[in-house]
Amino acid sequence: MTPPLARGPRRRAVLAGGVGLPLAALATGCADAVPAQDPRAVAAADAEDRGRVRAAGDCAALLARYDATIAAHPALAARLRPLRAQVAAHQQAFAPSGTGTPSPGAPSPAGTSSPARSTPASASPTASGTPAVPSDQGTALKALADAEQRTAATRTTALRDASPALARLLASVAAAGTCHALLLRGGA
Repeated sequence: MTPPLARGPRRRAVLAGGVGLPLAALATGCADAVPAQDPRAVAAADAEDRGRVRAAGDCAALLARYDATIAAHPALAARLRPLRAQVAAHQQAFAPSGTGTPSPGAPSPAGTSSPARSTPASASPTASGTPAVPSDQGTALKALADAEQRTAATRTTALRDASPALARLLASVAAAGTCHALLLRGGA
């Protein structure tokens, strides 16, 4: 007769090993599947997303001003459409990663931006929610130029708190806004 160990493992040992091994593998697998996130990295990503949403909201306000000016002065449409298209492209560039924005040619509804965004002072909406547009074409262009310049100044101020990637985008779009203001004022 052979001793019990020579015959192989006992049934209890096999059952205990059969249950214990998968549980141990599962426990170690779960720990590796969910990486620990650095709270500072999460906070920085949230701050960047808030900055992008704010900048996209400023673009939406500019788009509303362009649309209102074009509606009030159709003769300016050919001059304003290229600048408006660039502002729409800027809005899309500011979209937080993983989100979609309206196509560059589509007007943005006023309610699509974050409630925390800052509205440029030049956007002073009427009771209907559209920006007020002066009846004189020259004054309307000056108001639009002022809106572009104020928004560019807001973006320049936001550079302090932005991540390097967002700061580059803000600086580029602020420079474009300053150029738009110059073009709207009749500069060459």
